[in-house]
Amino acid sequence: MSSTRRELLSDIEAFLGRTGMTPTKFGIAAVNDGHLVANLRKGNSITLKTAEKVRAYLEKQRAAGPVSESSPETSSQKRIVLIIGGGIAAYKCLELIRRLRERGIAVRAVMTKAAQEFITPLSVGALAGDRVFMELFDLDDEREIGHIRLSREASLIVVAPATADLLAKMAGGHADDLASCVLMATDKPVLVAPAMNPRMWLNPATRRNVALLRGDGVHFVGPGVGEMAERGEAGPGRLAEVPELIEAIQSLLTHPTPAGSPSPLWGGDRGGGKPYIQSPAIPPSPTLPHEGGGGVAGAPGPLAGRRVLVTSGPTHEPIDPVRYIANRSSGKQGAAIAAEARALGAEVTLVLGPSAIADPPGVRVVRVETAQEMLAATRAALPADIGVFAAAVADWRVAAQSSHKLKKGTKTLPRLELVENPDILKTIASERPGIRPPLVIGFAAETQNVVEYARGKRKTKGADWIVANDVSPQTGIMGGDRNTVHLVTAEGVESWPELDKGEVARRLMRRAAERLAEITAKA
Repeated sequence: MSSTRRELLSDIEAFLGRTGMTPTKFGIAAVNDGHLVANLRKGNSITLKTAEKVRAYLEKQRAAGPVSESSPETSSQKRIVLIIGGGIAAYKCLELIRRLRERGIAVRAVMTKAAQEFITPLSVGALAGDRVFMELFDLDDEREIGHIRLSREASLIVVAPATADLLAKMAGGHADDLASCVLMATDKPVLVAPAMNPRMWLNPATRRNVALLRGDGVHFVGPGVGEMAERGEAGPGRLAEVPELIEAIQSLLTHPTPAGSPSPLWGGDRGGGKPYIQSPAIPPSPTLPHEGGGGVAGAPGPLAGRRVLVTSGPTHEPIDPVRYIANRSSGKQGAAIAAEARALGAEVTLVLGPSAIADPPGVRVVRVETAQEMLAATRAALPADIGVFAAAVADWRVAAQSSHKLKKGTKTLPRLELVENPDILKTIASERPGIRPPLVIGFAAETQNVVEYARGKRKTKGADWIVANDVSPQTGIMGGDRNTVHLVTAEGVESWPELDKGEVARRLMRRAAERLAEITAKA
């Protein structure tokens, strides 16, 4: 990367850290390119004209005075108490503290005895710019009933990582150390970010404790799904990533809810968990309704600030003014995916072929008829962060459409010459970086050798993932409400059980959000 480009990126990073603006929003505001920052971080070059526009935007923002994603009346003057539990994920709290202070949020840290085995109070205190509280029976602090003061002076109590032991203490009302006493004495909202081994998270005792805490009005963010610190362990239990934690914290600081009120939900769990390999499903919380999207209306989601493009439905390829070539696709699966992406906070465009389904709420829907129209609408919707190509596009169209209805009764049968339609998935997956979505997901509807064909399709089309299903007539998938799919990735194949199409959409988009976060972090 040239020195000029490095300097420009350095200026942008400083601006993002100061204002809290997301890279996508910055790129759109500066030069109408949501991938600008990601491309610069990769070392990609930009034109001199683009660089000049970026610098002009930065100068304009500096002249306008301090800018923040959060209003001064909300989070800029707020203070949180961060209770750090004893888990390997405690290291993320160091980054969390730094990012919160950049946003003008003061942090006062409480460390459990176990937390001190993973990170040092010196590191936490240096980043927080304040002393770290560790002992309940501290002579100086308890002269002024320190644990009561801690619990009342903050605007929000955050517990991260919340271990199984901490959750059990909270649910049981224990108060035998400083952290649990603060939690018992507070009258402020409490946000919990669980982190533990998947088996511990799935344990019935933990599930009961989580349900009880949610019923008491405790807010949850995460956990995420993925590899654990222990070798060979994977599943739900990862601490939510720092950006997701910040979104949840800022939302509660901006729109506080009294302690004991119904809990909004963020991130990976929602009481239902995410899909993962060889683990039973996590049932919804018995104390809260199972929501179909990413938490309550207005709550931040893991795809907030992202753009998602979905294609769905069949295409109709005209033969004459009356007849056409089509297939049995209903568009239900793609519409469910678009709705779920919107529920997770994304800006969503659904390019929909001929279908009787209603437009998903909050989704921009572009209705098309033919494959060529669908390709044009898809290109117009780019750039996007995720592209999901669920449409059942007709493979062929008639070379020359008749302007009049073809009549029977003639001596010879009409001859239909077919030509191949554009391959929308392959076309978009082959686009250059900045146009191609960082995560491209295709669908494969097969009637035999489903997984084998899907593996081949992923390679030949250039997709990152393929969602494959058996659409043989006996399955009832085409036009039906349920689906059985195989998720084919570079790492292998995951076979999901039969689910309704809404649940398939929920699992797929949760995985996609997690994967996109990983891609962004690497960039």
